[in-house]
Amino acid sequence: MDKTKVKNIFWDVDGVLADLNYAYYHFLTGHPNYRDQYKDLKWEQLSEVLPILPEYGALELKTHPELGNQMDKDFCADQEFFRNRPLYPNVIEVLKDLNERGYRQFTMSATFDVEAKTAYLNDILAPVTDFLTIECVKHGEFMHDTAKIDRLRECYQKYELKPEETILVDDRIYNQYAAIESGAHPVRLRCEFTSDLPEELAWIPEFENVGAVKDWLLGD
Repeated sequence: MDKTKVKNIFWDVDGVLADLNYAYYHFLTGHPNYRDQYKDLKWEQLSEVLPILPEYGALELKTHPELGNQMDKDFCADQEFFRNRPLYPNVIEVLKDLNERGYRQFTMSATFDVEAKTAYLNDILAPVTDFLTIECVKHGEFMHDTAKIDRLRECYQKYELKPEETILVDDRIYNQYAAIESGAHPVRLRCEFTSDLPEELAWIPEFENVGAVKDWLLGD
């Protein structure tokens, strides 16, 4: 891809701007329904409790073999744990810098509770909401449904964007396909709990943090 043609950035939130794994760890070790079972859980054991499915490529509560659906409901229902996902270091500074350089920026967050997620995003991203457009979309029954593809296409039309001038920065593998199918360019963020891309997507650029994405975009 020609990076010089990129004008629009859609940032996924969980695993890209905010540390969802942090929230999951404190949920498992602190929620009254699970803390007795996981009180001795170590950080590095998260992927043992929440097996990483190949199509996800990252931690999800729903992948717990027995309690996944209930865990997800409990997590979304308790704002103390739901909101306990701090921004990664330097996120605000990077978004401000890219804005000053003329990039249009959006969040693209899929969730089971749009109202609660939107409120959380407006709060934690308050320093940049003067230029950052927050978009939330409700998941279907499955995490890897067409919700994000459909919302991306709606945003292209709504904000008069060209998909070929747009990147989606995401950590989930199924959303790399969403970016491609919508006509945008996929970019992936990695952490210690993300699994490798399948061979057919091995060409997608991967980075450890948003600062590295900025450096890549600017050619630094």
